[in-house]
Amino acid sequence: MRVAVVGGTGPFGRALATQLRAAGDEVVLGSRDHARAVEAAAELGVEGAVNEEAVRGADLVVLATKAEAAVETACGLTLESPLLSVASELRSEESRSTAERVADVVDVPVVAGLHSLAAGKLTAEPPDEDAFVCGDDADAKRLALELAQKLVRGRAVDAGPLRSARALEALTGVLVGINRRYKAHAGLRVTGLP
Repeated sequence: MRVAVVGGTGPFGRALATQLRAAGDEVVLGSRDHARAVEAAAELGVEGAVNEEAVRGADLVVLATKAEAAVETACGLTLESPLLSVASELRSEESRSTAERVADVVDVPVVAGLHSLAAGKLTAEPPDEDAFVCGDDADAKRLALELAQKLVRGRAVDAGPLRSARALEALTGVLVGINRRYKAHAGLRVTGLP
């Protein structure tokens, strides 16, 4: 799979690119700054390009920017492939998820997921956790679930329609709070699934 990681020079984008490259995927690391993209990509052994170029020819585009930049960044892209939004706002007054707001400004299917995975945990071996993906387009969700399964030792779990991103994004804040309180690196596993 060819995956474009938009906003890929940040911690999550780098960790994601590292894991996907190790899984045999073709990864293009995107950034607003060409030199920064190329430098980070060289360190990781992947391609680097400005965001607009990175998305060309991708099977799946991962929007890995900070949540506050996600909608604006998505507006600036000409997309031909489904988009996976991984951003989570830890404190938000919005009634709709970041992923739903991104879906309003692009003309491709948007799925959301990977919100419970921390960048730090992805830099080593895949964590013993499940990864959650939601969306309304079956083909886009299939691609995102395929990608998610490469990142964890647990399962890639279909978490329902895109509106479920509200809960998945909020779950990030819960995990951050738990990890701070207990000085841990807790993740999630769903029990009782076949």
